[in-house]
Amino acid sequence: MHSFKDFVTAFGEHFSRKHFPESPVNLYAPGDYFLSWGGKRIRPVMCLMGNELFDEVHPDSWEVATAVELFHNFTLIHDDIMDEATLRRGMETVHVKYGLNTALLSGDVMMIRAYEYLSKIQPQYLHRILTLFNTTAREVCEGQQLDIDFEQQDNVSLDHYIHMISLKTSVLLAASLEMGAILGGASDGNCRHLYAFGKNLGIAFQVQDDYLDAFGDPEKFGKAVGGDIRQNKKTFLLLHALEVATPAQKETLLRLMQDNPADKVEQVLAIFKACNIDAWARDLKDKYLQTALGHLDAIAVREVRKEPLRELAEFLIQRAY
Repeated sequence: MHSFKDFVTAFGEHFSRKHFPESPVNLYAPGDYFLSWGGKRIRPVMCLMGNELFDEVHPDSWEVATAVELFHNFTLIHDDIMDEATLRRGMETVHVKYGLNTALLSGDVMMIRAYEYLSKIQPQYLHRILTLFNTTAREVCEGQQLDIDFEQQDNVSLDHYIHMISLKTSVLLAASLEMGAILGGASDGNCRHLYAFGKNLGIAFQVQDDYLDAFGDPEKFGKAVGGDIRQNKKTFLLLHALEVATPAQKETLLRLMQDNPADKVEQVLAIFKACNIDAWARDLKDKYLQTALGHLDAIAVREVRKEPLRELAEFLIQRAY
């Protein structure tokens, strides 16, 4: 069995190859630039780990893992455009460095390259893997649109928000695990539990991500604090604050969202802290983490084979707190 760190190293070496041709340079250089930053490579590693949970790593898992990583990076390039983000991982975002139109095209061609890697897997796996991959890709887009829609809606429930982040973030983590499991010969029941593990872990991860956007250390998080607040995103933090705030605090929050003063982030964070949003968020994260681990417990393989996935869960949820 390989540890999470083992797979991170192995996949990093595998993925370091050049994925794009040289010409036209203005189309492909931005993709090379973006991928050169590295990253944790969590999703492709989950594909490899999902495979090894049940059997030795199948050669096709490396192709699927590469496709997953390219697709994920395509979504990041486009997310940065939609969020008007200037930095990611401390570097200029692609649309800032190369221009909006080129960033859109570079993201598109990165997604196409992902499908080219998927097309390399053995025919007996292709239909099932491609169906899951396509469903997941569509759901990620649905989640992104819901996120955009929420910005224009006054009343968004926590349940609707959880549904949105499960689509935008969790399903790709879950599908990465299940695609690996499929290649490892897992039963349908084990695939369902592994998918549920990944989906609930992904929700816990996104809850934490939103928390870190407000309360994290920008040096560790790699983003400027308060990005979601500046854009009036209906994160779970804001939704819960609007539910529990006093009438005066709620009025202030709504005014800040409307007026966007220079010190908006500081004022909103002060209200969040007064409402104990940080503690509530940690409890919500723990709820989804425990649900995820319950599904991992239910998978019918020897416990020792599950240890790398427990290590992965700990890594994801403890990062940068």
